[in-house]
Amino acid sequence: MTHSLPSLNHAGYDQTNLYTPLKFPEIANAITHINEEHYDELIGFLTAFTTLSSEDIGESTVQLVDIYAEVIVLQIRPTDAKRTSIQSSDQTFFIPFTAPITQFSDLNTQYILLKQKADKKLGKKTIKLTTQTFVVQDSYKVSQNMLRLELTGPNINTSPNNAIPVDEAGYAYLFDLAHNFTSAKRDNTTLTRAHCYYTLRKAWQASDGVRAWVDVFLHGNTPGGDWARSLQAGDTVLSKREFPEKTAHLQDGQALLIADETSMPTVARLLELWENPIPPLVVCVTQDAADQAYFDEIKMMTSQTDIQFTLLPVITGKVNSGKALAILIDDILGKYLTTHPLQIEKVWGALEASTAKALRGLIQQRLELERTDSVIKVYWRHD
Repeated sequence: MTHSLPSLNHAGYDQTNLYTPLKFPEIANAITHINEEHYDELIGFLTAFTTLSSEDIGESTVQLVDIYAEVIVLQIRPTDAKRTSIQSSDQTFFIPFTAPITQFSDLNTQYILLKQKADKKLGKKTIKLTTQTFVVQDSYKVSQNMLRLELTGPNINTSPNNAIPVDEAGYAYLFDLAHNFTSAKRDNTTLTRAHCYYTLRKAWQASDGVRAWVDVFLHGNTPGGDWARSLQAGDTVLSKREFPEKTAHLQDGQALLIADETSMPTVARLLELWENPIPPLVVCVTQDAADQAYFDEIKMMTSQTDIQFTLLPVITGKVNSGKALAILIDDILGKYLTTHPLQIEKVWGALEASTAKALRGLIQQRLELERTDSVIKVYWRHD
């Protein structure tokens, strides 16, 4: 039986006694992760499920403060400058799950269902829990350490619900590495990771169906890299989940894009589909100088043919992770802005987890942007 309650405003009495506390030790880390990595989704929940106006939400900070078996608890706090006699205190909202959580693994499912419901109500594309089958046509290097998989997938005309998006940047697929490992398994090998996310570099309609590029950065002997290297023409690959990237805020204003090798495919497609009349500044971080050539053939598809993006290369000579890399990026950016006085209004980036977390604070301190205008995502974790 499904569980459904209206979203409730915390006002006048303590409503927490209506809900079942969760005792799982992982809950605290889950709350921290959602606040750091999924802030825009929390805003979406409030927009979809409460009567708050976009102005009220935009002039406040939003935080996930607790998770119960039946609900998530969001707190909205007006910024000091926006506090008024009407909205002078924090407000708390209880947003219900579709069904109560009985074990920790339920949280991921219920959160996704909540996001899908909110996105549908807001008319937005959302995460899809669906299996897709692709067929490998070819694979080849496009830079020193970037391997391109050329795939065919579901046809737009025959499978419209599973069609590969041809006009989106950063659309991600969760690929099933175990599918290919099982068929090629050797007795002395083990699979250390069953799934891995990769973003769609590009897709287009061809005479034989939809063609797609998936570019995989080869950084040592990793499960994803080993999987990509092993694929041969004719092999099938499966994806289990897919979701769109958050880039709508880049449609206007001076933008800064920050990429390492794992997010270069997203930035490359962003540039090809660029509609903002102002060209972006692109900070590209690579371990090997030769991988900077990845952007050599990228052309911005805008109505203004005379504009081009500016590429600011950062070459480290080592694995691109950690707080020190965030400090280096911020330092190089600061020096560039000293001699090239741009007024950066929007940011999108994707990096290793510890780098992304540190860089968010540094970019906020330097540029003083609203959180919704500065999106720095985690694309991978350095084990």
